[in-house]
Amino acid sequence: MQQLKLPLLIAVLAAISTAAAAEPPNVAPLVAKVLADMPVIDGHNDLPWEIRDRFASNLDAIDLAKDTSHLPPGPNAPPDQVPIMTDIPRLRAGGVGAQFWSVWIPSDLKDAAAVTMTIEQIDLVKRITARYPNDLEMAYTAADIVRIEHAHRIASLIGVEGGHQIGNSLAALRQFYDLGARYMTLTHSMNTAWADAATEAPAHNGLTPFGRVVVTEMNRLGMLVDLSHVSPKTMKDALEVTQAPVIFSHSGARALIDHPRDVPDDVLALVARNHGIVMVNFFPGYVSQERARWDAEMAAEKAREATPPFGGLYIGQPDRAKAAFAQWLTAHPKPVVTLSMVADHVEHVAKVAGKDCVGFGSDFDGIPEAPEGLDAVDKYPALLAELARRGWSYDDLVKVSGGNLLRVMRGAESVAQRLRATTPASNATIAMDSKK
Repeated sequence: MQQLKLPLLIAVLAAISTAAAAEPPNVAPLVAKVLADMPVIDGHNDLPWEIRDRFASNLDAIDLAKDTSHLPPGPNAPPDQVPIMTDIPRLRAGGVGAQFWSVWIPSDLKDAAAVTMTIEQIDLVKRITARYPNDLEMAYTAADIVRIEHAHRIASLIGVEGGHQIGNSLAALRQFYDLGARYMTLTHSMNTAWADAATEAPAHNGLTPFGRVVVTEMNRLGMLVDLSHVSPKTMKDALEVTQAPVIFSHSGARALIDHPRDVPDDVLALVARNHGIVMVNFFPGYVSQERARWDAEMAAEKAREATPPFGGLYIGQPDRAKAAFAQWLTAHPKPVVTLSMVADHVEHVAKVAGKDCVGFGSDFDGIPEAPEGLDAVDKYPALLAELARRGWSYDDLVKVSGGNLLRVMRGAESVAQRLRATTPASNATIAMDSKK
């Protein structure tokens, strides 16, 4: 077990005490010990795209060794652009030992252009990591994570956030693995040619035959199958096919909020059988039913006031539309979403799938805002403290902090070692789906 350096221990204790002034006396020392022994492994952070979008991937424009929360907006930023949620000092304060960086690209990008942009994002992760060698180091295995944490650095891992990024090519999938990608989300917000997404009308009834081959090839490689963003039928198909534990890199519990991005209870039961993991997302719209309803009503109001052909009360009158929307906001205040609600999702996943099958997948810097008390990467100690107040033991907290993800990675690595010894790389192509 590793031990936190004294400055980090002090930062962790400060984060906890700031979050709860009347903390029970045993909570802060418990959380500090958990983070010393098992630093947080977060399943999903979108900082690479944030850097691309704000700064055109120019690393001279941002210093992650300093607090980034007060950086000015990027050159093409909307007026309500939120502060950056990630930097090395706050990762350290949050007790983060490993971070999966998403190499997301837009869902409507296809084929060779998608492959090229994904490689650019992988390159960006590696450049970020190389720029801060005293703090960050690339990791490719569970053993790498442990070794890097013991050296008091933060392990950087790569997750491909959408099956469209392989351009329907298993060769591209294999090359992404060789470049360091250790999970792939089967879809993003749109269906791929071989899998249905959660947020688009189904086109395939789950996975196509080629989609099933994608899952088996990921098993053979040792790449984690990520089921965030996919439809429930795709979840079930993948869980039927996979020989390795799966992950949901950033999803919540659908029993608490009926949002398609969250995981239904019947799927959580399958995750338990698979010994996989659901890493709970912090996005307010996936955490709170009231907030999700407000988001939908707000979008409808904006469309009603300014968007033709069905809306547009003030089309061509931006000042009147702005004033009308401000009046609507006054009459319909945004519901508050809190750290405690995120803890509710953690507890629900644990209740249905078991405490061996839950973790954290924040979605920081990929979400426009975060819950109160959980607004950046320095706040994980406060979330662990909330779970401790609810009765989670040292062993439980070690699991949710990072132990469960390490177990899942080791499971996938073991399956890959077995499959590679007996199974050659697949020659399948998307054309096989036309023969079904």
